[in-house]
Amino acid sequence: MLSVKDLPLDDRPREKLVMRGAQSLTDAELIAILLRTGLKGKSVITLSQELILGFGNLANLSTKSINELTKTAGIGNDKAVSLLAAFEISRRILFQSRWASEKKITAPAVAAEMFIPLFNHLDKENFVVICLNSANKIIKYEIISIGNLNSSVVHAREIFKSAIENKSASIILLHNHPSGNPEPSNEDIAITKKLVEAGKILDIPVFDHIIIAGNKYTSFVEKRLI
Repeated sequence: MLSVKDLPLDDRPREKLVMRGAQSLTDAELIAILLRTGLKGKSVITLSQELILGFGNLANLSTKSINELTKTAGIGNDKAVSLLAAFEISRRILFQSRWASEKKITAPAVAAEMFIPLFNHLDKENFVVICLNSANKIIKYEIISIGNLNSSVVHAREIFKSAIENKSASIILLHNHPSGNPEPSNEDIAITKKLVEAGKILDIPVFDHIIIAGNKYTSFVEKRLI
């Protein structure tokens, strides 16, 4: 097996990143760091170059499944999983970086449209607080809990700590239902009412509570639950 260690120090992707920064690496060199090793007769950099050329570019590569990736000689399940994890991280970062330029959240449907792609496929329930400024634009998004939603894990102090620290004008509560049923439970409603009352005391109103379930959503405002 050809090793990256056989290359001059300045040409090794990891060392090059440390010395010059990630922006100095080619697409193939970045992929090579994720893949770590090549195979007999082929270095990891050559393997990475072939992978990118085979799929045309990074954008095309990032849309492929494990089955599609592992059809390339030298790409097994472990390497494919590393690639998919890195691409998903990039997708989520790109999604979050768009917030500053997004249009104002003027209605529940606008917020749901923004967050459905981030939550519709998760198999664990996430409870999130979205902090808005006075122009109803997102200034912070924070996951408060992951797992089963219940009163022992979601407290007003956790929700409003982030809101206060970020000088929020209002907040949106959001959580997902992995079951695919967007309807709120009695517990959802009870917790939301407590949080709405806390928001009134702190002068940080709850703009809405949105439940995402697959590509569907429920708005507490639209249902007149708050």
